[in-house]
Amino acid sequence: MSGTGRDLEAVSRFIERFAQVLTDAGMPRIASRIFVALVATDAGRLTAAELAGLLRASPAAISGGVRYLVQVSLVHREREPGSRRDHYSVSNDVWYQTIMQRDVIIARWTDSLREGADVLGHATPAGGRFAESVEFFEFMQQELHEMLDRWDKRRAESRAQ
Repeated sequence: MSGTGRDLEAVSRFIERFAQVLTDAGMPRIASRIFVALVATDAGRLTAAELAGLLRASPAAISGGVRYLVQVSLVHREREPGSRRDHYSVSNDVWYQTIMQRDVIIARWTDSLREGADVLGHATPAGGRFAESVEFFEFMQQELHEMLDRWDKRRAESRAQ
């Protein structure tokens, strides 16, 4: 991040504040810090050593945080041909991709909830809760798909300008 003319201390404070927001939402602290650092880097790409230096964290902490982020598909591991160093990166549309991945999870939940409603019986209180949950998630998925379609159109229009 050096050479950008940015106030590096201000950037560091921002990374910590935004990471705390993600931590408060349930993401592990070091993973939050790594993710924000990558998003806040112009290249969207850093090595483990660069992350450790930027975040003043141990290599072991970076390794654990990166492992979590790769598992949840927020970060990608890359290696340049002939290099022994891994680079960790985020895509420019990381938020869009994250929402798209959650759509698959919601579909799986919906299938399980539907099965629960069938097994418990739709007319029972427990089965009714499951059935209403199915309705909610089906509604949410439909709205999500429509919203993402609108976003695709908006993004295309914005890029065409």
